[in-house]
Amino acid sequence: MSRLRILVLAPDANPEGTCGPLLSFSEAEALARLHGVTLVIRSSGEEAVRRRQGPLHSVEVIRQPWLERIYAWSFRWIFKGDFTSRALTAFGYPFAVAFEWQAWRQIRARIKGDEYDVVLRLLPVPAVLPSPFAFFLRNGPVPFVIGPVSGGLPWPAGFSQADKQKGWILGLRNLYRFLPFARSTYRHASAIIAGASQTFAEFSSYREKLFFLLENGVSRSLCSDGKRISNGRLKLIFVGGLLPVKACDLALRAAAPLLRSDLAQFTVVGDGPERDRIERLSRSLEIEKAVSFCGWVSHDEAQQKLRDADVLVFPSVRDNSPAVVFEALAAGAVPVVVDFGGPGDTVHSEVGYKVALTNESDVVSQMERILVSLAQDRDLLNRLRQQGMCYARERLTWDAKAQTLTAIMRWALRQGPRPNLPPPKVVYLERAS
Repeated sequence: MSRLRILVLAPDANPEGTCGPLLSFSEAEALARLHGVTLVIRSSGEEAVRRRQGPLHSVEVIRQPWLERIYAWSFRWIFKGDFTSRALTAFGYPFAVAFEWQAWRQIRARIKGDEYDVVLRLLPVPAVLPSPFAFFLRNGPVPFVIGPVSGGLPWPAGFSQADKQKGWILGLRNLYRFLPFARSTYRHASAIIAGASQTFAEFSSYREKLFFLLENGVSRSLCSDGKRISNGRLKLIFVGGLLPVKACDLALRAAAPLLRSDLAQFTVVGDGPERDRIERLSRSLEIEKAVSFCGWVSHDEAQQKLRDADVLVFPSVRDNSPAVVFEALAAGAVPVVVDFGGPGDTVHSEVGYKVALTNESDVVSQMERILVSLAQDRDLLNRLRQQGMCYARERLTWDAKAQTLTAIMRWALRQGPRPNLPPPKVVYLERAS
């Protein structure tokens, strides 16, 4: 089939950024290896994008200097640089609408002049942030595809780690439905891509045009393809911010019996407000000699540590789509996660373990049994490792995701069959509160 001409809306896309900005650029770049992609961004990321423009057909910059200054100042001084803040998501609503309004004014003549086949919105990721483009394109001339979108993951009860970070703003989440463009975004979209099982359930009323595709991905360059054999002490690793919700304390408690018996060693990569408490926990558990705290390291060094590890112990109790789970699978570290949110959607029994999110002591007990089993059965560990690396290469790379996105867009254009992309599990909807 012919290459598609895709207009990609990703205002904060940045190859030198983290999280959403980096993910959206990686996805746009992978799509550009298959199609003609015009990437629409804010001016704040222009220099970085142009340095890595590579296969992109063109870059369209939307300049809103005053709004960008206001947002940057607020992010630094009001939100203290915390991109995980739920209040920041709400604050970003008028900026997201203003960006797309200006983008439409700047590009609409070319859209109506048949320069593009389809519009794909990659950013913002939160499902609560609507898109005026869906309304503008309600009568054509091209289809509008949105996603992967996610959000709305409930806060699990019975976990002190979640209680410490749960914010008051979450009680207002469902009010987004009453904001301008909120309903028209999904009503007029030709296809909706949910990045999480929870989000898929939330938009189940649009099932005829709803698809599932994991929000995150991994670069093919990070995928290991050589055989790795584990022997000696079991090498455990945790990678991530030391925040309450990441639950590194549960990982250490689960590993403690092996660590005290000198059957394992544990590396903690990351930093954050919980570090002092977690270091004190390691001393109280009498495992401090077997635990190394590395703090933040470069991405390359973090990847090397994952390649050296046998098992990623990642009991985060509320996570949408953590990159470290994808990177661990690609590197050959077997993931042990909780069956909730993004980690539960990503990991399956052929490549790792996911434990039921019941309560703190039970999660620790479940993970402890798994770690002991892996320490005793290295054949099982090595088999899971090889299958995980194969899974990452074939299903989780940006190039693989670009192929899936292509199938969805061709369906929206009536150029191909409807892809069968159900969520990995059925979620009975529970509203965030």
